[in-house]
Amino acid sequence: MKIFCIGRNYLDHAKEMNSQVPSEPMIFMKPQTAINNSNEIYYPAFTKDLHYELEVLLFISKAGKNITLESASSYYAHIGLGIDLTARDIQTICKEKGHPWEVAKSFDNSAVMGARLPKEDYNVEAINFQLFLNDELVQNGNTKDLIFDFDQLISYISKFFSLEIGDVIFTGTPAGVGPLKTGDKLKAYIESDLHLNLSVIQ
Repeated sequence: MKIFCIGRNYLDHAKEMNSQVPSEPMIFMKPQTAINNSNEIYYPAFTKDLHYELEVLLFISKAGKNITLESASSYYAHIGLGIDLTARDIQTICKEKGHPWEVAKSFDNSAVMGARLPKEDYNVEAINFQLFLNDELVQNGNTKDLIFDFDQLISYISKFFSLEIGDVIFTGTPAGVGPLKTGDKLKAYIESDLHLNLSVIQ
């Protein structure tokens, strides 16, 4: 199983991070040890600035390589919501040194993943999703605002990596990312349905 993550895939998020808007999808990966299917977010001891990033997930249901744009939609049957956790202080140091970001992005339990939802229940081109931190709305996204849509991501990723059943794609986060602290409560909604209900623990 592979976890693919896409950086800067919403224009407003790229702007809030003072980052260039990419001309091609920015891919990084997380290992299986990053998967967190529980209702708890673990605050690692190695960071003082843990950030949340809510994303729509694609669950790959068919193996493929060099997938065409026209056939890409047949390679996933389920979607969901997840949170890409980032040690922002460590990421900043990595960026300043020109180093890879894995230690800031791919650590244990850094890929919070909710349940699978049948994609036919949604208009995948315009999915509303929201994140509340301690009952305050902090992220409000819609997949119509993706720079690279789901089919483009699948086709592009498959040029470099064989997609296998069980692989997951984190498709990018909208604006509103920010820090967490121990004791915080997070609730994520897809359309009007509660999908993630999380607590931050030490």
